[in-house]
Amino acid sequence: MNSESPSRRILLISNSTLYGSGYLDHAAVEIGSFLGDLKRVLFVPYALYDHDAYALLARERFRTMGYELDSIHLAKDPRQAVDGAEAIFIGGGNTFRLLKALYDLDLLRAIRRRVDGGMPYIGSSAGSNVAAPTIKTTNDMPIVQPPSFDALGLVSFQINPHFLDPDPNSTHKGETREERILQFLEEDETTVVGLREGAMIRVEHGASLLKGSSGARIFRKGLEPVEVGPGTRLDDLI
Repeated sequence: MNSESPSRRILLISNSTLYGSGYLDHAAVEIGSFLGDLKRVLFVPYALYDHDAYALLARERFRTMGYELDSIHLAKDPRQAVDGAEAIFIGGGNTFRLLKALYDLDLLRAIRRRVDGGMPYIGSSAGSNVAAPTIKTTNDMPIVQPPSFDALGLVSFQINPHFLDPDPNSTHKGETREERILQFLEEDETTVVGLREGAMIRVEHGASLLKGSSGARIFRKGLEPVEVGPGTRLDDLI
Protein backbone atom coordinates (compact mmCIF):
# COMPACT_ATOMS: atom_id res chain seq x y z
CA MET A 1 0.00 0.00 0.00
CA ASN A 2 1.05 3.57 -0.63
CA SER A 3 2.22 5.41 2.48
CA GLU A 4 2.78 8.94 1.18
CA SER A 5 2.24 11.73 3.70
CA PRO A 6 -1.31 13.14 3.35
CA SER A 7 0.02 16.71 3.54
CA ARG A 8 2.32 16.34 0.52
CA ARG A 9 1.16 17.73 -2.82
CA ILE A 10 3.41 16.54 -5.63
CA LEU A 11 3.25 16.56 -9.44
CA LEU A 12 5.91 14.44 -11.15
CA ILE A 13 6.17 14.97 -14.92
CA SER A 14 8.13 12.56 -17.11
CA ASN A 15 9.35 15.15 -19.63
CA SER A 16 9.35 18.91 -20.13
CA THR A 17 8.77 18.82 -23.89
CA LEU A 18 6.57 16.37 -25.76
CA TYR A 19 7.14 15.70 -29.45
CA GLY A 20 5.11 18.13 -31.55
CA SER A 21 4.61 20.72 -28.79
CA GLY A 22 6.54 23.38 -26.88
CA TYR A 23 8.05 23.57 -23.41
CA LEU A 24 5.55 22.21 -20.84
CA ASP A 25 2.65 22.59 -23.30
CA HIS A 26 1.45 19.04 -22.64
CA ALA A 27 1.46 19.62 -18.86
CA ALA A 28 0.13 23.19 -18.71
CA VAL A 29 -3.48 22.29 -17.87
CA GLU A 30 -2.40 19.88 -15.14
CA ILE A 31 0.06 22.41 -13.70
CA GLY A 32 -2.65 25.08 -13.59
CA SER A 33 -5.06 22.67 -11.89
CA PHE A 34 -2.37 21.67 -9.41
CA LEU A 35 -1.24 25.19 -8.48
CA GLY A 36 -4.69 26.75 -8.50
CA ASP A 37 -4.79 30.32 -7.18
CA LEU A 38 -1.15 30.54 -6.11
CA LYS A 39 0.75 33.50 -7.56
CA ARG A 40 4.48 32.70 -7.54
CA VAL A 41 6.65 29.65 -8.15
CA LEU A 42 10.27 29.12 -7.11
CA PHE A 43 12.26 27.54 -9.95
CA VAL A 44 15.32 25.34 -9.45
CA PRO A 45 17.47 25.37 -12.64
CA TYR A 46 20.49 23.45 -11.36
CA ALA A 47 20.07 20.44 -13.69
CA LEU A 48 21.29 22.54 -16.65
CA TYR A 49 24.56 24.47 -16.94
CA ASP A 50 23.13 27.81 -18.12
CA HIS A 51 20.92 28.81 -15.22
CA ASP A 52 20.01 32.21 -16.66
CA ALA A 53 18.77 30.85 -19.98
CA TYR A 54 16.88 28.04 -18.28
CA ALA A 55 15.21 30.43 -15.84
CA LEU A 56 14.18 32.72 -18.70
CA LEU A 57 12.56 29.81 -20.54
CA ALA A 58 10.67 28.67 -17.47
CA ARG A 59 9.69 32.21 -16.44
CA GLU A 60 8.16 32.99 -19.81
CA ARG A 61 6.24 29.70 -19.90
CA PHE A 62 4.85 30.05 -16.39
CA ARG A 63 3.84 33.63 -17.08
CA THR A 64 1.63 32.43 -19.94
CA MET A 65 -0.03 30.14 -17.40
CA GLY A 66 -0.65 33.07 -15.06
CA TYR A 67 2.20 32.55 -12.57
CA GLU A 68 5.26 34.63 -11.74
CA LEU A 69 8.47 32.64 -11.41
CA ASP A 70 11.57 33.38 -9.31
CA SER A 71 14.75 31.41 -9.93
CA ILE A 72 16.58 30.18 -6.86
CA HIS A 73 19.99 30.74 -8.47
CA LEU A 74 19.41 34.50 -8.20
CA ALA A 75 18.53 34.39 -4.50
CA LYS A 76 21.07 35.70 -1.97
CA ASP A 77 20.08 32.90 0.39
CA PRO A 78 18.73 29.81 -1.44
CA ARG A 79 17.45 28.17 1.75
CA GLN A 80 15.58 31.33 2.70
CA ALA A 81 14.08 31.36 -0.81
CA VAL A 82 12.77 27.82 -0.23
CA ASP A 83 11.40 28.82 3.17
CA GLY A 84 9.44 31.68 1.61
CA ALA A 85 8.21 29.93 -1.53
CA GLU A 86 4.53 29.35 -2.33
CA ALA A 87 5.42 26.43 -4.62
CA ILE A 88 8.56 24.92 -6.11
CA PHE A 89 9.34 23.62 -9.62
CA ILE A 90 12.53 21.64 -10.22
CA GLY A 91 13.30 21.35 -13.92
CA GLY A 92 14.90 18.62 -15.96
CA GLY A 93 18.44 18.12 -17.18
CA ASN A 94 21.20 16.05 -15.64
CA THR A 95 20.07 14.39 -12.41
CA PHE A 96 23.58 14.00 -10.95
CA ARG A 97 24.34 17.70 -11.46
CA LEU A 98 21.00 18.64 -9.93
CA LEU A 99 21.41 16.45 -6.84
CA LYS A 100 24.98 17.64 -6.28
CA ALA A 101 23.80 21.25 -6.28
CA LEU A 102 21.03 20.45 -3.80
CA TYR A 103 23.64 18.89 -1.50
CA ASP A 104 26.18 21.68 -2.01
CA LEU A 105 23.60 24.32 -1.10
CA ASP A 106 22.13 22.26 1.75
CA LEU A 107 18.64 22.42 0.24
CA LEU A 108 17.40 18.86 0.63
CA ARG A 109 16.14 19.20 4.18
CA ALA A 110 14.64 22.63 3.51
CA ILE A 111 12.68 21.41 0.48
CA ARG A 112 11.56 18.23 2.26
CA ARG A 113 10.37 20.20 5.28
CA ARG A 114 8.34 22.63 3.17
CA VAL A 115 6.75 19.85 1.10
CA ASP A 116 5.91 18.01 4.33
CA GLY A 117 4.14 21.19 5.36
CA GLY A 118 2.01 21.24 2.22
CA MET A 119 4.01 23.36 -0.24
CA PRO A 120 3.25 22.14 -3.80
CA TYR A 121 6.19 20.42 -5.52
CA ILE A 122 6.46 20.06 -9.29
CA GLY A 123 9.27 18.06 -10.85
CA SER A 124 10.02 17.35 -14.48
CA SER A 125 12.42 14.59 -15.59
CA ALA A 126 15.45 15.13 -13.32
CA GLY A 127 13.20 17.11 -10.98
CA SER A 128 10.98 14.04 -10.76
CA ASN A 129 13.98 11.77 -10.20
CA VAL A 130 15.11 13.69 -7.12
CA ALA A 131 11.66 13.40 -5.56
CA ALA A 132 12.26 9.65 -5.25
CA PRO A 133 14.22 7.95 -2.44
CA THR A 134 17.34 7.82 -4.65
CA ILE A 135 18.43 8.74 -8.17
CA LYS A 136 19.55 5.18 -8.94
CA THR A 137 16.97 4.77 -11.72
CA THR A 138 17.85 7.90 -13.68
CA ASN A 139 18.87 7.62 -17.33
CA ASP A 140 21.64 10.22 -16.99
CA MET A 141 25.42 9.95 -17.08
CA PRO A 142 27.17 10.80 -13.79
CA ILE A 143 28.90 13.93 -15.13
CA VAL A 144 29.49 15.05 -11.54
CA GLN A 145 29.56 13.13 -8.27
CA PRO A 146 27.05 14.06 -5.56
CA PRO A 147 27.91 13.07 -1.97
CA SER A 148 25.20 10.42 -2.09
CA PHE A 149 22.58 8.99 -4.44
CA ASP A 150 19.99 9.55 -1.69
CA ALA A 151 17.48 12.18 -2.81
CA LEU A 152 14.45 13.97 -1.37
CA GLY A 153 12.36 10.87 -0.66
CA LEU A 154 9.09 12.74 -1.15
CA VAL A 155 7.53 9.58 -2.58
CA SER A 156 8.18 5.97 -1.63
CA PHE A 157 8.85 4.73 -5.17
CA GLN A 158 11.58 5.21 -7.75
CA ILE A 159 10.98 7.09 -11.02
CA ASN A 160 12.36 6.25 -14.45
CA PRO A 161 11.26 9.18 -16.64
CA HIS A 162 11.23 9.05 -20.45
CA PHE A 163 10.57 5.31 -20.15
CA LEU A 164 11.04 3.60 -23.53
CA ASP A 165 9.51 0.33 -24.63
CA PRO A 166 11.73 -2.08 -26.60
CA ASP A 167 11.65 -1.59 -30.38
CA PRO A 168 11.08 -5.04 -31.91
CA ASN A 169 12.72 -3.88 -35.15
CA SER A 170 15.85 -2.47 -33.51
CA THR A 171 19.25 -4.09 -34.05
CA HIS A 172 20.62 -2.44 -30.89
CA LYS A 173 22.19 -5.07 -28.61
CA GLY A 174 22.48 -3.08 -25.39
CA GLU A 175 20.10 -3.54 -22.48
CA THR A 176 16.57 -2.28 -22.87
CA ARG A 177 15.21 0.16 -20.30
CA GLU A 178 13.17 -2.67 -18.80
CA GLU A 179 16.25 -4.87 -18.44
CA ARG A 180 18.10 -2.09 -16.63
CA ILE A 181 15.22 -1.58 -14.20
CA LEU A 182 15.03 -5.31 -13.53
CA GLN A 183 18.78 -5.24 -12.78
CA PHE A 184 18.11 -2.48 -10.24
CA LEU A 185 15.50 -4.71 -8.58
CA GLU A 186 18.05 -7.50 -8.27
CA GLU A 187 19.84 -5.22 -5.77
CA ASP A 188 16.95 -3.16 -4.34
CA GLU A 189 13.35 -3.74 -3.27
CA THR A 190 11.96 -0.30 -4.09
CA THR A 191 9.17 -0.21 -6.68
CA VAL A 192 10.05 1.59 -9.92
CA VAL A 193 7.56 3.52 -12.04
CA GLY A 194 8.62 3.63 -15.69
CA LEU A 195 6.94 6.89 -16.68
CA ARG A 196 6.50 7.27 -20.42
CA GLU A 197 6.78 10.67 -22.08
CA GLY A 198 3.49 12.51 -21.74
CA ALA A 199 2.70 10.83 -18.41
CA MET A 200 2.76 12.34 -14.94
CA ILE A 201 1.91 11.34 -11.37
CA ARG A 202 -0.14 13.57 -9.10
CA VAL A 203 0.14 12.89 -5.38
CA GLU A 204 -2.43 14.45 -3.04
CA HIS A 205 -4.21 13.41 0.17
CA GLY A 206 -1.88 10.42 0.45
CA ALA A 207 -2.99 9.00 -2.92
CA SER A 208 -1.11 8.75 -6.23
CA LEU A 209 -2.92 9.09 -9.57
CA LEU A 210 -1.45 8.55 -13.04
CA LYS A 211 -2.28 11.49 -15.30
CA GLY A 212 -1.35 12.68 -18.77
CA SER A 213 -1.64 11.26 -22.27
CA SER A 214 0.35 8.05 -21.94
CA GLY A 215 0.80 5.20 -19.50
CA ALA A 216 3.40 3.78 -17.18
CA ARG A 217 4.96 0.43 -16.38
CA ILE A 218 5.25 -0.62 -12.74
CA PHE A 219 8.18 -2.81 -11.71
CA ARG A 220 8.13 -4.64 -8.35
CA LYS A 221 10.71 -7.05 -7.05
CA GLY A 222 9.75 -10.66 -7.71
CA LEU A 223 6.60 -9.79 -9.68
CA GLU A 224 5.76 -9.38 -13.35
CA PRO A 225 5.69 -5.74 -14.53
CA VAL A 226 2.23 -4.16 -14.60
CA GLU A 227 0.97 -1.89 -17.36
CA VAL A 228 -1.21 1.04 -16.24
CA GLY A 229 -2.99 3.82 -18.12
CA PRO A 230 -4.01 7.41 -17.38
CA GLY A 231 -6.54 7.66 -14.56
CA THR A 232 -5.14 4.68 -12.64
CA ARG A 233 -4.83 4.91 -8.86
CA LEU A 234 -1.33 3.65 -8.16
CA ASP A 235 -1.56 3.20 -4.40
CA ASP A 236 -1.88 -0.59 -4.33
CA LEU A 237 0.94 -0.97 -6.88
CA ILE A 238 3.62 1.23 -5.33
